Amino acid sequence: MRIALFSDIHANLPALEAFFKDIEKQKIDAIYCLGDLVGYNIWPNEIIEAIRKRGIPTIAGNYDFGVGRNSDDCGCAYKTDEDKAMGSQSIALTNELVSDENRQYLRTLPAHLNIEFQLDNHSMNLLLVHGSPRKINEYLFEDREEKSMMRIMETVDADMLFCGHTHKPYHRIFEYEKEGRTAYRHAVNIGSVGKPKDGDPRGSYVIITLREDSNIFNRESIQVEFIRFDYDIEKAAQAVEESVLPNAYADMLRKAY
Repeated sequence: MRIALFSDIHANLPALEAFFKDIEKQKIDAIYCLGDLVGYNIWPNEIIEAIRKRGIPTIAGNYDFGVGRNSDDCGCAYKTDEDKAMGSQSIALTNELVSDENRQYLRTLPAHLNIEFQLDNHSMNLLLVHGSPRKINEYLFEDREEKSMMRIMETVDADMLFCGHTHKPYHRIFEYEKEGRTAYRHAVNIGSVGKPKDGDPRGSYVIITLREDSNIFNRESIQVEFIRFDYDIEKAAQAVEESVLPNAYADMLRKAY
C-alpha cells in the first residue's frame, strides 16, 4: 500500500498542477490532503475545485477554517505587525474571491482523519491532522521536545502522526516499550506543495509504503519518502505581484521562507 499525503497548497495553482502530474508517476493506492487549500495567492477556487473533482479526502487547515466562516482571521501566528498587516490583505482577497459553494465546502471539512490498519496481526493507527491533534493551528516543529511529542501521540493513540502547517518537512521516530518489546511511533511533517518554508522552493509531499508485515515493532517496515518536484515558480510569483497581495509573498515563493 502506497499512500500519498500533501498539504498547504495555498491557492498556488501551478504548484498543484505540477503535483498532480508528478503523482501520476508514483503508482499511488490512496491520497489524502491535510488542508490549507487557500490563501496567499489568486487561485483559491481553482484549487478547491481540483481537489473536489478528484474526490480527494481532505481535512481543514487553519486558513480553510477561517475562510469557510468568512472570518478575517486565518489563525496564523504572525510574528510582527508587518506580517499581520500582510496577512490581513491575503485573507481579505481570499474571502473576496472564494465562491459561496466553495466556502461551504471549506466550512464542512473534517478536523482529523484516523485510519486504522490491521497488518501482521497488529493494529496500526495513522492520524492525519493539519496543525496538531489538539489544535488546528498548533505548530509541531521538528525541534519539539520528544516528551511533548510522545505525550501528544499517546493521548490520541497515534502510531503514525502526519501533519502540515509548518511548511517544513521532517520524519522523527520515537522508541517506547509495549508488551515488553521496543515499539516505535512516527511523527511526519509532510511539508508544503505551494508555499515551502525550508529554503527549497520546490513543492513537497510524502509517500508512505506499508507492507503486509508492517507493524509498530519493526521501524524498517514502514517507509516514508519525501518527494520534491519542480513547478513554474515564476508564474505563481508573478500572479502575486500582479494582484493586490504584498510582493513579499512572491519573494517567499522564490526563496522558500
